[in-house]
Order: sequence, then C-alpha cells, then structure tokens
Amino acid sequence: MQLYPLFADLNDRPVLVVGGGDVAARKIAMLLRAGAKVTVGAPMLGPELREWVQQARITYRAGAYQSDWQDGVWLVVAATRSRSLNLRIAADGHARQRLVNVVDDPALSSFQVPAVIDRSPLLVAISSSGVAPVLARRLRERIESLLDPALGSLLLLAQRYRARIRARYADLAARRRFYDWLHDGPVNALLRAAQPVHAEQRLVSALSRHDEPQSQGSVVLVGAGPGDPGLLTLRALRALNEADVILHDELVNPQVLELARRDALKIAVGKRGGGLHTPQDAIHALLLEHAQAGQRVVRLKGGDPFVFGRGGEELEFLRSHGIAYEVVPGITAALACAAYSGVPLTHRDYAQSVRLVTAHCQQSLNTLDWAELARERQTLAFYMGVSKLDEITAQLLAHGRAPSTPFALIENGSLPNQRTLSGMLGDLPALAAQHAIHAPALLILGEVAALAGESHWYGELLGATSTYATQQHPTLADAA
Repeated sequence: MQLYPLFADLNDRPVLVVGGGDVAARKIAMLLRAGAKVTVGAPMLGPELREWVQQARITYRAGAYQSDWQDGVWLVVAATRSRSLNLRIAADGHARQRLVNVVDDPALSSFQVPAVIDRSPLLVAISSSGVAPVLARRLRERIESLLDPALGSLLLLAQRYRARIRARYADLAARRRFYDWLHDGPVNALLRAAQPVHAEQRLVSALSRHDEPQSQGSVVLVGAGPGDPGLLTLRALRALNEADVILHDELVNPQVLELARRDALKIAVGKRGGGLHTPQDAIHALLLEHAQAGQRVVRLKGGDPFVFGRGGEELEFLRSHGIAYEVVPGITAALACAAYSGVPLTHRDYAQSVRLVTAHCQQSLNTLDWAELARERQTLAFYMGVSKLDEITAQLLAHGRAPSTPFALIENGSLPNQRTLSGMLGDLPALAAQHAIHAPALLILGEVAALAGESHWYGELLGATSTYATQQHPTLADAA
C-alpha cells in the first residue's frame, strides 16, 4: 500500500491551516465537523473565514507564514497558491514530524484527505493515493447513493443498546441474526420514516422477547419516474438495490431495471397500450405472497405511485393485511415532460394553477367538469389521452376554450426518442394523426404551452402552421 489508511481523532486538538481563500475554507469546514481547534494563518481572509473568526469558531494568525505557527499542532494543511510557500510549509512540518497535507500536491504531502461519505458514526473514506482524485469523488457519489441517511441513526441506536444485545444474545450466531434483523427489519424502516421513538420501542420490545425476532417482509412503493434512469431518486436506487422481489410496470424503462440488484426476482405486471394485462387483484396477491414469505418487495411504478398509479389502493391492501410499507415518490410525467420540453407548468402572467387529468377511458372522461377545464389562465396536463384526443378537443372547444389555445403533446417524455408536437388546440387531432403520435404521451394545454416552440431543448420538435394563427410556433404573447 502506498498509503496507510487511518481515521484521526482531532476532537479538541489544534490544527493549522495556512491560506485564506475558498480552498482553505472548504478544508476548515471539514475539520470543524471533526471537532478540531483550527488556527488559520494568512495575510488576508475571504468573507466566510472572516465570519468564522468573528464567531470565534476559528483562530486567526494575520500576516505572512512563520515556521513557529506549527508549534504544538497535530497536523497542518497548506492551502496557498504558492508552491514555493507550500514546499516550505511541508518542509517545516516534516522536520517537526507533523502530518502535512498540501492541497492537490501529493508529492509534498505526508497525508491525504480522502473523499468521505458521512453517516456518522459510520464514515467511508475513498482514496486513489493522489493519482486520480476525480475518480475517487465519482466513486464516493456512487457509494453515497447506496447508503441510506438513516444508517447513522441506526448505528447510534445500536450503540446505546450494545450491552443489552450482547447480554441477550450470548451466542455469536444468534447475535448476528439479531443484527441482520435490526439492519433489515422494522427498526431501520421506522428510522427512515422519521419515527425514532417508535424505532427504539420496537428494538426494546424485541430484546424483551424470549425468542428471536423473525425477519418480516415489507413492500416499498417506488416511483420510477418518466423513463430517464437519471431521474430516479437516491432512495429509489437504494430500494432497488435492497429488493428481493421487484414487481414492475411494463412501461418502466429496462435501463431502470438494470440498476436493480442482479439476483432480485423481477416480475412484470401491468399493461402497455392494451397488451397483456395483470389485474389489480393479482398484483395485490403477489405483493402479499412475497411479503409474507419474509422478502423485501419493491412495487416499481412509472412516474409517481400516487399520480394515477393506483398506489393508494395498494397501500390500503397492504395496511389491511398488516404488511409494513414505505413510499418513495417519483417524478410524475407532467413535471418531467414539461421540463424536457421547455414548458413551465405555471407562469405568474399566464397560469396560476395546474390540473392533472386522466383521460384513460370513456368513464374517466365522462366524470370531468369540462366547463372548469375550459377556463383560461390554467394549465391542463392530460395523462393517457392519446386515444381520446378527438373527444378532449371537442369537449374543450364546446365549453368555450379558444381553438387558438397552445398545446404541447410529448411522446416518450425524457427518453432519447422523445418527440414534442407543438400547435393549436383546433389542430390537435389532425396534427397528432399526421405525425403518428403514440402512447405513452402526455398532453399539456394552456397558454404556457406556447413556450414549447421557444424553449424546447430535448428530443425532436414537431409542428405545423396552424389554421388559427400565422405563426408556426405561437409565443406567450400570442397566447395571451
């Protein structure tokens, strides 16, 4: 090994940082988190460091660097822009047997600051021995996404009860099984749900039992977002990597599934464009079967589970059968398609509200308040409405919406084959047919949709000269 890895206890120990700029401030911030008593030396300080001096968080030595600044300190950080000065600081430190880090100069350093993932008391440090710091940072980002923020709280709780756990489970194998339950079971789930009191009560209850707690299954409803794997939340990614079983909609991008744990059982449910269809009762039965078998189940849904995703029905079912559950929101199609087409769903001059509407079937269309939907100065986002464009257009026109109202029809939103069709309401069915727009597609209608022609930035932009306006792509001024 080129470096010997260690974690230094700097709490209440003096540390010297030479340099008064932004780099020094970043190093000092981390040292303060570790409880170090920091002295900063420099002719001048940046605004952040000056504020910390005024707050008595750090001590300031003004002026040019002097060798005796290193007297009595445990380690030294050189964060100046002068390599000759950094060389002198390093030489002084080595002569005094101080640990010295010269920022971005491994050759002069006797220790290096790693990329750190902080789940205190758990710390994960990554070093490339100074050869590839960018790679170390990228690895930190990947590992960061896998470690739940609640992990630190779990470790602190386990620390407080360590003696009781050891006394209750003298047998090492039994103790390991208990810790597996602690990490994977309801205690950790309650901490993730921001219920620390209930989490501790569950731990105490388990320690009071005469038998070992059994691993219980659970379900996480996860929103997979609109399609682009980069739009997954970190919590969604962690859930996919922890899952034993994944029940996924057909519309979930295969690239999202590639991010899941390799050995997880993946079961396709749902339908795509009228294809094979798994009834909701069958999905409920699968959730129950695998959760009762003690498995961690992810119910992976396109978009967000609670926006036309029947997530509420699934939670009701799980609650009625005593199955533990969590919900991980996803980016719903209206937000993603609008953003990827350059359309603001709200605008203080043109739209003060947004309505999310499902046009999935005739029954859903018949229950809509078309008079309200036809009002101006609002944005409508129609989900699953490609097959109903004729009726949507006819109803809105019949209830007073102007035929010149701008629309944006986004097909395969956020995916590489995204297409955005821009035009006027009166032309909507004909234009959609002309360009062969197919599901999945989302319709955005309202004055703000005019920006699809101006601010579009992703995928292919389609449009045609409107019967109702001379512009190929209307502007917000035209829409007003």
